[in-house]
Amino acid sequence: MKSKDKISVITLGCSKNTVDSERLLNQLKANKFDLTDKPDYASTVIINTCGFIEAAKQESLDTILNAIELKKQGRLKKVIVAGCLSERYVHELRKEIPDVDAYFGAEKYEGILNELGGELKKELLGERLITTPSHTAYLKISEGCDHPCSFCAIPLMRGKHKSKPIDDLIREAEFLAANKTKELILIAQDTTDYGKDIYGKKVLADLLNKLSDIEGIEWIRLMYTYPSQFPDDVIEVIAGNPKICKYIDIPLQHISDNVLKSMRRGITGKRIRELLHKLKERIPDITLRTTFIVGYPNEGEKEYEELCEFIKEIEFDRVGTFTFSIEENTPSFILGDPVPEKIKLKRRDILMEIQKDISFRKNQSFINKRLNVLVENIEEDYYIGRSYRDAPEVDGEILISRKNDEVLPGNFYTAEVYDSNEYDLFANFVLNGRGKNESSN
Repeated sequence: MKSKDKISVITLGCSKNTVDSERLLNQLKANKFDLTDKPDYASTVIINTCGFIEAAKQESLDTILNAIELKKQGRLKKVIVAGCLSERYVHELRKEIPDVDAYFGAEKYEGILNELGGELKKELLGERLITTPSHTAYLKISEGCDHPCSFCAIPLMRGKHKSKPIDDLIREAEFLAANKTKELILIAQDTTDYGKDIYGKKVLADLLNKLSDIEGIEWIRLMYTYPSQFPDDVIEVIAGNPKICKYIDIPLQHISDNVLKSMRRGITGKRIRELLHKLKERIPDITLRTTFIVGYPNEGEKEYEELCEFIKEIEFDRVGTFTFSIEENTPSFILGDPVPEKIKLKRRDILMEIQKDISFRKNQSFINKRLNVLVENIEEDYYIGRSYRDAPEVDGEILISRKNDEVLPGNFYTAEVYDSNEYDLFANFVLNGRGKNESSN
């Protein structure tokens, strides 16, 4: 490519796509391509798509079509589409949007590089060009999924579960730490399944302990933990290792046995309650985040009311809610989509109102308490930070009065909470208090 040409990578979808884009960006950089994070200044765009649910697919299609329009106007020379959507629908996309220069599936770095006239640098496969703030980085520990969830198309796009060897993950984490990463966020389709395919057993607990030994890493956060066979040794590590955030993201999707069975989740409502009570008992300061699907085909009013009562009973710290999206070639497709969209949205809104009240009460309980805060950035009169209770992008924030210009984003400070709203805390720095609070992460 000419030296004046620039490449921009547009990343859509989840944090796992973010990691894929970061690996591709590092390869592009190693091939001496000129990169820009502003697509308007690029001559080539690579769109890393999402194909998980209808809304995500539509966003990906809209982004592709916008890029094609820019190409027709002469403002772009080349449009490359990669990721989950093209992995799943490549034949349809080639037929419907032929103006795209090339389509590639998920993690097809070598093909993309060859298309651009570059080559894969195999010695750099564990390295990435971080697009998140440097102090925080995602660590994708496995790819694909073996669970048979009826609503999910991930196995169609990402295949079976494939763990990354521990030694490779340690090297990647050391690379990140050397580049000033302080918080590792472990991600996968199911982090609890880690290691079973290459070590013959689940070894997430071993991985957590080894990652915590890396100098410079201060927080390790665990996301996407599947509930049906949650490893007991992971609970012990979270409870006892001070570098592991007392925070678990555990997508439950529902609580009704009828719905869980149809969803093929491999767990009953009773066992879900037993697991949650065990987590709360053995990790007293645990922050629990979960997600639910409303409007699943066999979710009637009875099942929905059971879900609402369950949320009131458990009082999760964080809840995300999605409306059911019918997906072709998944087991639930034959059930159709009988719940009207209007009812789905109403159920979602009611559920989130319930959670908003719970979240407000929980946040109020932190007033006059001190937390160890990772400062992210500065916005007008506040420093914006997160505690161990807050994953980036999906959870709340801590807004800290800007009275001390010596505070540097990317560092930890102790702050005392003086107020809250439903989702965020307001705090002041403790003047002589830097580093971890004695009582929590």
